[in-house]
Amino acid sequence: MSPTVLLAEDDRAIRNALERALTLEGYQVMAVADGVEALAQAHRNHPDVLVLDVMMPGIDGLQVCRVLRAEGDRTPVLMLTALVETADRVAGLDAGADDYVVKPFDVEEVFARLRALLRRTSPVDVGTAPAAEAPKSVPVAERFLDAAGLRMDPQARRAWRGTRELELTRTEFELLELLLRNAGIVLDHSTIYDRIWGYDFGPGSKNLAVYVGYLRRKLDEPGAPQLIHTVRGVGYVLREG
Repeated sequence: MSPTVLLAEDDRAIRNALERALTLEGYQVMAVADGVEALAQAHRNHPDVLVLDVMMPGIDGLQVCRVLRAEGDRTPVLMLTALVETADRVAGLDAGADDYVVKPFDVEEVFARLRALLRRTSPVDVGTAPAAEAPKSVPVAERFLDAAGLRMDPQARRAWRGTRELELTRTEFELLELLLRNAGIVLDHSTIYDRIWGYDFGPGSKNLAVYVGYLRRKLDEPGAPQLIHTVRGVGYVLREG
């Protein structure tokens, strides 16, 4: 079945153009003009992914995202924003969004980000696997990742620094897992983009820097060494000290 997209955008021209483009791309689109209707449609129809404009009258995209996350709804959310300051992007991540696109945007970038979000949330089809090939349960002691004072259980999607459990969004968790599995190794920007988003958005994109900055805010502790280090012109590495 075609993925369903709930699009909430108060600008009629942008809404209509994006609805047409998404439909031609093969998506089933529910397009609404405000946050109130977006929440109603999300509750009623349970879309596969949401595309929310940040600046809408009444209930804006950030509020829609906060309500859904408070209800335990983990449907991936792509924010559309005309705000380019880092603090504004962080506000979207704080609200629980998974990714964002800055206006004016190329529709191909929207398609790429939606594909990446949907890939990350698609269940693995094991229904056709022979019984003898069913995956075995992994012993608890073997499924944890440990490095630089961090501990992660990818299966349960939980992570800790010391004894403090970290509250991470889906994208933050996957980024931290990638860095943790490659602790001490410098990962270049294109590798991280490909592994996390499934698409390299190019040298001009600030997307990765925003997520790294936001992840650092959750990891760092007063008096403790920073864990995620920037290697200028190359990428990032996870190491203690």
